[in-house]
Amino acid sequence: MTLLDLRELRPEHKIRIIIVDDDPLVLDLLGIFISSFGYEYASAGDGLEAVEELKKGPVDIIITDLMMPNMDGMELLKYTRTHYPDTDVLVVTGHAGTFTYMDVIRAGAIDFITKPFNEDELEAKLDRALRERKIFQELEKLSLSDSLTGLYNRRQFDLKLDEETHRAHRQGYDMFLSLLDVDNFKGYNDSFGHQAGDRLLQSVGEIMPQYIRKNVDWSFRIGGDEFAIIVPQTTTDQMVVVAERIMEQYTKNDFAKTSLSIGIARFLRREGHPWEDDIVDLIERTDKALYEGKSSGRGKIILSDEG
Repeated sequence: MTLLDLRELRPEHKIRIIIVDDDPLVLDLLGIFISSFGYEYASAGDGLEAVEELKKGPVDIIITDLMMPNMDGMELLKYTRTHYPDTDVLVVTGHAGTFTYMDVIRAGAIDFITKPFNEDELEAKLDRALRERKIFQELEKLSLSDSLTGLYNRRQFDLKLDEETHRAHRQGYDMFLSLLDVDNFKGYNDSFGHQAGDRLLQSVGEIMPQYIRKNVDWSFRIGGDEFAIIVPQTTTDQMVVVAERIMEQYTKNDFAKTSLSIGIARFLRREGHPWEDDIVDLIERTDKALYEGKSSGRGKIILSDEG
């Protein structure tokens, strides 16, 4: 598979690279090579400039020299591993006697190239690094996804809920959690069989993403017939509209005597309480609203009294 084939596998993702060297001629040469491979790149004259580039957005790979002023390549490597663990670092240096291959690998680099280098060697190293990134990302996605519905699973729910509550509090906006449960799912399974039950769950998994914002809101299957949605940067009325649209679409599918019950609650940060307690409180208030709906006739949307 060529580099072009690799890019075609991820058309939604533009690979971004930072090249770092205090020698303008080396920077120019690296830039020519990276452009010929079809990738976007940014240039930096030392580690400090590279850090500023990192702050501008996601970076796949840093290609860096080691011996540089202000912040050298080893310092940049350690900084990147600490603050940007999703970014890989490829070291290119003419000082092979100062730093060994194992020195930079132990420090967290993915590979090491000795100057002078050629275009074919650099392309081969990048090709391997990007293949490994893709494999890792696919495995990570599988570990965080529900195999039946394709939604994120309970593990990712726990991670995202912690992440989004912190972000909402830090940036000063509201965040809502919604829990959804299929009413009479066991009866449906008993009447029509497990394959029909699986199709019902898959249908819920298809409906939910249609009514939330991509890469802003998050949908999950967290149990057998239990689902969740995390919706930041919204209002109570907007959250209710999302729930209503999901319920309306589910009803149109006419899964016999089933329905959806939906509970909604807003995250509340309570002064003096541990963060984990406030997350548990959010889940408990949402769950209480959900089961209030189930116990009062099912097929209802209930908003928690406390936000």
